[in-house]
Amino acid sequence: MAVVLPAVVEELLSEMAAAVQESARSTGPRLKFLFGSSATQALDLVDRQSITLISSPSGRRVYQVLGSSSKTYTCLASCHYCSCPAFAFSVLRKSDSILCKHLLAVYLSQVMRTCQQLSVSDKQLTDILLMEKKQEA
Repeated sequence: MAVVLPAVVEELLSEMAAAVQESARSTGPRLKFLFGSSATQALDLVDRQSITLISSPSGRRVYQVLGSSSKTYTCLASCHYCSCPAFAFSVLRKSDSILCKHLLAVYLSQVMRTCQQLSVSDKQLTDILLMEKKQEA
């Protein structure tokens, strides 16, 4: 069963994509309404080009976000997951938020096409993911 973002978030991201392509309107106020201060923080991450899409020949794709505290978090957009503590606490445990700022930044950078791209081998991608797992432990 695929995990899907709530319809309102999907709609907002679609509108942002159209706005970026048309350069006609801003969805900033709606972002702030839905995500609160996370929206501003996510846009700051996008502005600082803190999001990198890492892809491998097998088609695996992960995003790494350099957070405001200079710590790197791994986000899996395909299943709406981030390795940050805020995601675990606010999104998964308390259900206070739909997304953390890192995951929102990933979605915004996809829409705005500002993601940095890095191609690595399958082994290198595995090493990246395992290295983060060791840092968490």
